[in-house]
Amino acid sequence: MENNNFDIQEELKKLPGRPGVYIMHDEKDHIIYVGKAISLKNRVRQYFQSSRNKGVKIEQMVTHIRRFEYIVTDSELEALVLECNLIKEHHPKYNTMLMDDKTYPFIKVTTNEAFPRVVLSRKMLKDKARYFGPYTSSQAVRDTIDLIHKLFHLRSCNRSLPRDIGKERPCLNYHIKQCDAPCQGYISREEYGKAVNEVLRFLNGNYDSVLKELEDKMNAASEELEFERAIEYRELISSVKKVAQKQKITDSSGEDRDVLAVASEEEDAVVQVFFIRGGRLIGRDHFYLRISKGENASEILNSFILQYYAGTPFIPGELMLQEEVEDRELLETWLTSKRGQKVILKVPRKGTKEKLVELAQENARLVLSKDKERLKREEGRTIGAVKEIAALLSLSEIVRMEAFDISNTNGFESVGSMVVYERGRPKRNDYRKFKIKGIKGADDYGSMREVLTRRFTHGLKERSENTELGKFTAFPDLIMMDGGKGQVNVALQVLDELHLNIPVCGMVKDDHHRTRGLYYHNEEIPIDRSSEAFRLITRIQDEAHRFAIEYHRQLRGKGQVHSILDDIEGIGPTRRKALMRQYLSLEDIKKASVEELAKIPSMNEKAAESVYKFFH
Repeated sequence: MENNNFDIQEELKKLPGRPGVYIMHDEKDHIIYVGKAISLKNRVRQYFQSSRNKGVKIEQMVTHIRRFEYIVTDSELEALVLECNLIKEHHPKYNTMLMDDKTYPFIKVTTNEAFPRVVLSRKMLKDKARYFGPYTSSQAVRDTIDLIHKLFHLRSCNRSLPRDIGKERPCLNYHIKQCDAPCQGYISREEYGKAVNEVLRFLNGNYDSVLKELEDKMNAASEELEFERAIEYRELISSVKKVAQKQKITDSSGEDRDVLAVASEEEDAVVQVFFIRGGRLIGRDHFYLRISKGENASEILNSFILQYYAGTPFIPGELMLQEEVEDRELLETWLTSKRGQKVILKVPRKGTKEKLVELAQENARLVLSKDKERLKREEGRTIGAVKEIAALLSLSEIVRMEAFDISNTNGFESVGSMVVYERGRPKRNDYRKFKIKGIKGADDYGSMREVLTRRFTHGLKERSENTELGKFTAFPDLIMMDGGKGQVNVALQVLDELHLNIPVCGMVKDDHHRTRGLYYHNEEIPIDRSSEAFRLITRIQDEAHRFAIEYHRQLRGKGQVHSILDDIEGIGPTRRKALMRQYLSLEDIKKASVEELAKIPSMNEKAAESVYKFFH
């Protein structure tokens, strides 16, 4: 939707000299870039000044800008946070994008409870519990928790203690000697607290006292000829040593820090992160990013820090970087506010810290070089497949695709699904589900009309109210219907009534319910079954169907779904079953005459007339 009334030069004159965020739109009104500025007036003007050396990325972006908008903030720090939120929401084409969205496990000791437990947690909450981590391996966390139960016999149940003491029998863990059964009062709160303190020391890295105690117990059991117990202690010692195994890299300061380095090539980049906790390198991970040609390591790291630490629950006191970043002081202020304690960004120039950064950079290079072909294949599955679909339909460009499907049980409680794919990847935050309100019975066309009308009416309303981040504000470049000519015509009628011009195609299936082609402009377009376009269309169709079925099952699970036959006066469970045995579908029941219906066992003429009148 190109805005022909927007005069860029005139709008530039109206920009305020205040901090804020600016948002660039292209000819289809897609958001293609989000940036922050100390002075909006000075920053945005720079994009449209021919005298400045903008670089390849900016020059290419400027040619696509058709309008811009801005949001004023009270400080540059507020602008930084807002910029981050908008980038994560809209995935603009010309912003450096973090492709992974990972969470890491913590070991949580529920010290906010009278009888604490040790559990795995994916979030670090402000709940007065103690958290250790994050760790890069969920399995390692589970192994450690299992070991803690064997060593210290803390409870793993969800009982509310001391309120529920003595209300139920002790669980299996008590009988296999992995819990001292505080639920029965077999251990006092004071003694239990001592065990909790030992667990906290263990998780803080104090393994020596545990190992010595286990070795003493193993030797004592061996001297008393209790060899089975001695073997148990030996296995526990082995487990503790495995958990406590010395890291290759240590830091005498014992502080928490992350080490970040990047390797890039063309439009691919990998950021490697080393996690150092308590002076030990506890793990590492790498992250793929989509970048523009010409971006340097400093720019990539700047974007990565903003996006990654906006979502991670733990922020260390120090980030060691490969290169200085442009917004260092601003990022430090932002990270400090999120952490609640001072955070500093450093570029080490000598010693072991510099070597550690070099090691992270080398690992990033290895990952990028090793996975280069995989990255290309991934692009073929997504962006490449979208380009193939655009070529099949003779469309210039497709970014956002929306697919719709209907699900019901015997015509009752029909639901609709809308799934969204952007650049070939599902955008699950934009998925929407609809409970059909105005259609009775198994009318898929009528249900689809309602879904599409509600979806685009909401969208038009949000646009008229300038609701930039509304649930339906973004419109698709292509609508994909689960079906052929009938469903496509329904969609075209709705769009015509709302004065919208959006391409619509149908995903046609064969007799075996397999995708065979696209219905577009009154003809069926065959698709090469070996192509990435075919695979993507199949994934989209399956996803739309899955999402509709999932919502329908949720309603059914709540006891909200039943047969439409239950709504007919005089038809109870017995007659409903008889009707369903006689006829394979509701369509067959609709076609039956009163005389035919009356012949069914348990039915009479009055009940048959009631059924006939209901459908006619």
